[in-house]
Amino acid sequence: MEGGDGEGIDRVVDSKDLQQQSKALDKLTDRVEDRQLDSTRVQEAMASISASAEADANAMRLREKELAAVKINAADVDIIANELEVTFLVSFHLH
Repeated sequence: MEGGDGEGIDRVVDSKDLQQQSKALDKLTDRVEDRQLDSTRVQEAMASISASAEADANAMRLREKELAAVKINAADVDIIANELEVTFLVSFHLH
């Protein structure tokens, strides 16, 4: 009787092992179907990216305009250029 019970347990274990192996093999051989892109979603995403880039460019132009309105003393620019050992143009932007 004990021999019969042991075989039943072995079969259950083998069955579970075979199921796990089968699932692992299925995962390896699964193919993902190519999805077709919705052209309107792509166009909306492209428009959003374009609008964001344009807004960033406008913000940068506005900031440069604000900075250009600031009066800068040439002596300060010279000091910055000499002390930090940078070019005049870089020191102008640092001031």
